[in-house]
Amino acid sequence: MQRKAVRFASGDTSCAAWHYPGSNGGCVIMAGGTSVTKEPASDLFAARFNDAGFAVLAFDHRRFGQSGGAPRQIVRFDEQIADWHAAIEYAAGLPDVDPDRISIWGFSLAGGHVFRVAADHPRLAGAIAQTPLVDARAVAPHAMRSMTPLALVRLLGLGVADLLGGLVGRPPLLVPTAGPRGAVASLTTPDAMDGDLALDPDGRHTDWERTVAARIALQIGGYRPGRHAARIRCPLLVVVCDQDRSALPGPAVRAARDAPRSEVVQLSGSHYAPFLASHEPAVEAEISFLQKHLAPRDAG
Repeated sequence: MQRKAVRFASGDTSCAAWHYPGSNGGCVIMAGGTSVTKEPASDLFAARFNDAGFAVLAFDHRRFGQSGGAPRQIVRFDEQIADWHAAIEYAAGLPDVDPDRISIWGFSLAGGHVFRVAADHPRLAGAIAQTPLVDARAVAPHAMRSMTPLALVRLLGLGVADLLGGLVGRPPLLVPTAGPRGAVASLTTPDAMDGDLALDPDGRHTDWERTVAARIALQIGGYRPGRHAARIRCPLLVVVCDQDRSALPGPAVRAARDAPRSEVVQLSGSHYAPFLASHEPAVEAEISFLQKHLAPRDAG
């Protein structure tokens, strides 16, 4: 496996990406959720997809990782969706990629993005949403119950201060992306702290900044990308975990039912199980999906 560092334009900046050249013409575009950068988000799955012959384009959303954009660590949903559109356009121009055989892949918050992006790109050959956040309004009550009252009040206060400060040009107020119950963090659900073990078990990703601007606490509740499911025309694979306490499996399964060409794979374990104990069944299901829908035209 060899990969090459590339960049592509998105809006008024550029996104950093890894391009894994493929051998069969198919391509999988990948990104992680919230503040998860391309290496911890995609390395484990990208290698397997590439071994199966697919090209991979794994990228950082703007304002995160090695991508451009300032101020840093701010999640803006419309910007991130625009980054996906730019990634699809860039991938379609790669010499080893058939523009009609591109799939997108995301997990958690980026898994929710998959619904929006797929709905806007009928030319996609497939889309994979792994433990996706498809309806933050449905998930929010559970997330708030996972916080102590004091931590919730402090987080919301920081969110207001961060949002107002941003209007006058102050640097973002950052909070940990995940933390234990009682911490002032973006997410303190029971499985939120599994991220380090799942995504960086060897501590190799020293440049991965595990923080996010506190204003996300005020914005996330209105994000409901699952509402776009009925507009998705490409095949859609939704991977859920029965004990997921961060994104919850129920909203994702319900959203999948609205997509005309969807299939659901339900695995055991919590939010990060596809990177841990349920990795093999997850990656096998996803490769099978890609082989079915990104197959070369002359393969029947």
